[in-house]
Amino acid sequence: MRRPSPLPSTPPAAPRRSAPTPTPAAEAAPERVESAAPGRLAPVVPLEPTASSAAESNETAPDAAADRPLGVRDVWAAARARRRALRREVRRFTVRQRRRRYAWLGALAAVVLLGVGAVGAAYSPLFAVSKITVIGTQKLAPAAIEQALSGEMGTPLALVDSSAVKAALVSFPLVESYSIEARPPQELVVRIIERTPVGVVSTKAGFSLVDAAGVVLGTTAAAPKGYPVIEATGGAGSRAFRAVGAVYRSLPADLRKQVSAMSATTPDDVTLEIEGADVLWGSAEQPVEKARVLKAAIVARPPSKVEQYDVSSPSALVIR
Repeated sequence: MRRPSPLPSTPPAAPRRSAPTPTPAAEAAPERVESAAPGRLAPVVPLEPTASSAAESNETAPDAAADRPLGVRDVWAAARARRRALRREVRRFTVRQRRRRYAWLGALAAVVLLGVGAVGAAYSPLFAVSKITVIGTQKLAPAAIEQALSGEMGTPLALVDSSAVKAALVSFPLVESYSIEARPPQELVVRIIERTPVGVVSTKAGFSLVDAAGVVLGTTAAAPKGYPVIEATGGAGSRAFRAVGAVYRSLPADLRKQVSAMSATTPDDVTLEIEGADVLWGSAEQPVEKARVLKAAIVARPPSKVEQYDVSSPSALVIR
């Protein structure tokens, strides 16, 4: 009996590979399939990295940076950031103080500008002297004094030279004292106090008109009328002369006109001459009481009938 022929053998089937679950990025990304031999599966080669791989790389980047050692640049950058933050905080907390400081600086600048402007205007031609006014003169001519001070015309009021004014007024003996006053914008006022003549002193050159201090105000050949002739031991400037001047200036105007001569050897024995009668005045003390007693005595007994009135002690009048 013939045996049956064996069945032809078949090659075992290759195990199936499970396809990987595609990701959204993999589904969207195109794939390139390479041709393979018949009966074999072609491998899938992705053209670009997937989004999941990029996200994983980003998540791992900080960890890698944290693990990296710090360098000098990192330290400098941190220090600069800290300084900037500190400056911002300081500016935020000092804003009110800076505002007050700016306000004070602005006010100070305004004051300085105002002062500079005022000084500049004072020294400018806008305040130059264009008018000179003389006040207080009685015997002196104001026009003569204005002419003497004409050199100050055109000078700024702040630059008027007081020494030049004094040099110009020295030539006027009647000027005892003076003061100058600036009246903006262009007026210069000169206040004059004149010397008061008290009498005439006989000298070799003639008769000199003098004041209470013995200053010669003028000299003429004849004695000027209206002033008594003075004779004082020690001459002008002595204590006796000063006492005579003080007595003359203390007399009322009506009595002063009647005095024709005055003399003194000491400051305590001043003697006046009124219409030929002598008046023993004594010292320069109590001038008001002495003048009152003398007036009453002259009314009671005129000088033509009297040789001497003694008022040196006003409480005890003596008429000779």
